[in-house]
Formats: sequence, structure tokens, C-alpha cells
Amino acid sequence: MNISLKARLEKSHKITFVIFAILASFFTYSCMYAFRKPFSVATFDEMVFMGVHYKIWLITSQVIGYTLSKFIGIKLVSEMKSDKRAMSILILISIAQLALLLFAITPAPYNIIWMFFNGLPLGMVWGLVFSYLEGRRTTELLGAGVSASFIFASGFVKSVGKFLMLDFGISEFWMPFATGFLFVIPLLISVWLLDQLPPPGEKDIQHRTIRVPMSKKDRKIFLRKFAMIIFPFVVGYIFLTVLRDIRDNFAAEIWISLGKGNTPSIFTTTEIPVGIGVLIVISLMILIKNNLKALNSSIGLIIVGLAINILSTAAFRADLIDGVLWMIAVGFGLYLGYIAYHALLFERFIAAFKYVSNIGFLFYISDAFGYLGSVSTFMLKNFYSDGISWLNFFSGLTYILSFAGIGLAVLSFVIIRSRHRVLFPAEYRLVLNR
Repeated sequence: MNISLKARLEKSHKITFVIFAILASFFTYSCMYAFRKPFSVATFDEMVFMGVHYKIWLITSQVIGYTLSKFIGIKLVSEMKSDKRAMSILILISIAQLALLLFAITPAPYNIIWMFFNGLPLGMVWGLVFSYLEGRRTTELLGAGVSASFIFASGFVKSVGKFLMLDFGISEFWMPFATGFLFVIPLLISVWLLDQLPPPGEKDIQHRTIRVPMSKKDRKIFLRKFAMIIFPFVVGYIFLTVLRDIRDNFAAEIWISLGKGNTPSIFTTTEIPVGIGVLIVISLMILIKNNLKALNSSIGLIIVGLAINILSTAAFRADLIDGVLWMIAVGFGLYLGYIAYHALLFERFIAAFKYVSNIGFLFYISDAFGYLGSVSTFMLKNFYSDGISWLNFFSGLTYILSFAGIGLAVLSFVIIRSRHRVLFPAEYRLVLNR
């Protein structure tokens, strides 16, 4: 009798399952990036619409759609039945690819609107992919694995896009659609493999706080109860998102300033050490069993990442390191904090405070304000700092937001310590004595 792959995975060794789950989720989300990020490698030089650079319009349009998608996803993703997830991922990405086709055939600047419809479905893909991984004893490790796709995939698809323009002469307008087309088959295979993952077992359920969909009333109660903790969390996440989006969306402009504009591989080679380093550090956090200690440690990682940003930028400006090493170092610092949020902080926060809820709400509310912060920063740069290069703008902003982010992280640590001590005095004393 033939045994299905899902049945084999259910009975497989823990290490085998973890490796399979990480690879399936990693490649699925990496393929999604091929339909979202390639356009950012184009510079669209000298193109301006209504006083705003054309590329800023494109990024803003996509981000607005992506942000709206987060709000829609609070309902749709949380209510999605398991047997509908795989097909939903494929449908959402197909809509995004259709939008790229319409972007290519519609004259500029009227094609700006299609980037909104490209971002609108893609914001829900993360929630659907992560729903295969949550609620397991190894969720942090699995989350770190799929989160690494933020780093690897973003650089890789940009390299592919730049390669298509330089070596095949594909225009900046057709390149995003062409890049997505190359990833259709890998996407189909990856989604099928992801859909073979069995649901969490009994031991997984026993070791995790129950996760349930949250109604509007539930969300209001949650915010009132933890507002003092969530506020610095969200503001700190906004700062990281702004810096990450500048480095990600305007990497082409930054690399041109650093003299690497015609080197397609630079987008990938600089992200490999960043991704490997962050993945190793985040994965080691699974060794911390106590949820409060893990939560505090994740805040510590965010502080370390922001400190690396400050020190590496200072060294770059003092000509102690070159631009390539600086981009790697600042990328490591940014993603160390950014992925700590995604794979660790929200998950361990709910577990530490034993609150029946789900991390989707925290993900989506943070992302929504994070991308709003990015759009505001892009517009600020266009209208008030247009004469400053993206390289200088990014390096200067790295100083300001990293120092502010460290202050917010310390504030979060103090508030969590005080709040947890009030709610769980016996457990808090036990943690301190270990």
C-alpha cells in the first residue's frame, strides 16, 4: 500500500520534519518575492509624476495595497480552512502576476495603479504560509527558517531582474512580469510540498497556549490589556521596517552610489552571509524553554542588531570599512531585529503572558503601521531631501532610528518585567531564581 507524503511526515523523525517544513515554507515564500520585489531593482531615471519621482509612486502604490491587504487578512487568513490554503496562495499570487502584466502594457504613469493591485493580494500570503507552521513546539525554528526568505529571496529576485535587463535587454516595465513568469513552476512545486505538512500533534498542542481567531471585541480587550507593551513594540517595528524598506527598495540606487550598479550578483552575494548569520542566531533561541526568558532575550537581540547598525555605519563613514562590508553589516543588524519580531517576540509574548489569542493580529497591526511609516519616509525624502542621495539618506537615518529603537527596546523590557511580575508573581520569582 502506498503511503502518502503527509502520512510519512506525520511519522517521520523530528529533524526530518523540521528540515522539510523549513524548505517547503522557505521556497514558497521566496517564490512570492519574485512577484513582488523585482521592480525595485529598476531605477526609472528622470521619470517624475506630479512632482514625485515615478519609482516612489510605484513603491507607494504597492505598499498601500500591501498594507490594506494586512487589514483584510485579519479576517480572511484567520478564518481560512486548512484545505483552502494552498489554492488561496496560488490564486493570490496569480492576481499579482496579472497586475504585473497590466503594468507592462499600460503606458506610464497610468500604470502606477497596477502596482496597488499587485500588492493587494500579496500581503495575505505570509499569514497563509505561516499558518502551516504555527502552534508547534518547533514554531520558532520553523519561523526563523521561513523568515530567512525575507533576506535571501529579496536579493536573489533582484539579481534575476537585473540580469534580465542587462543580458536580455528586457525593459524596466516588462522585467517584473518576466521575472515572475520564471518562478511559476517552482511556486507550484513549493506550494504542493507545503500543503503536505500534517497539522500540529497532541504534544504540540499541550506545549503551546491555545491560539484562536480574534473578533473585533477580542482585539479591543487585548489592546486595552497590553497597550503599554504593544505601543513600544509597534513603534520599534516601524523604525526597523522603514530602514529595511529603504535598504530593500532602493538598493539599486545605493549600490550605484557605491560603484556596484552594474553587478547583478551583488544583490544576492551580500545577502547570503546576512541570511545565514541571522538564521543561526534566531534558531538558537529555541534552546530557551522558558517563555519569559525567551521574550527578554528576543528584545536583547533587537538591541544588539540596532547597535551593529550604529557601529557599522560609523565605521563606514570613517572609511574603516568599504561599502560592501557596510551593507552586509547593516543588513545583519536590521534583519536580526526584524526577524526577531517575526519568529520570536510576538510568539513568546503570547506564550509568556498565557493569553488566548493569535500572533496574526500583532503581525498585521505592526505591519500596517510599519508600511505606513515607510510611505511617509519616501515622501519626506522626495519633497524635503531630494538633493540627498539614497546612500546618505539611509546612512543618516540609520543613526537616528537605531538610537531611538534601542531606547524603545529598553522601555519594553522594563514594562514587561513590571507587568509580568504583577500578573504572575510566583512564576516570576521562579524564573529569577533559576
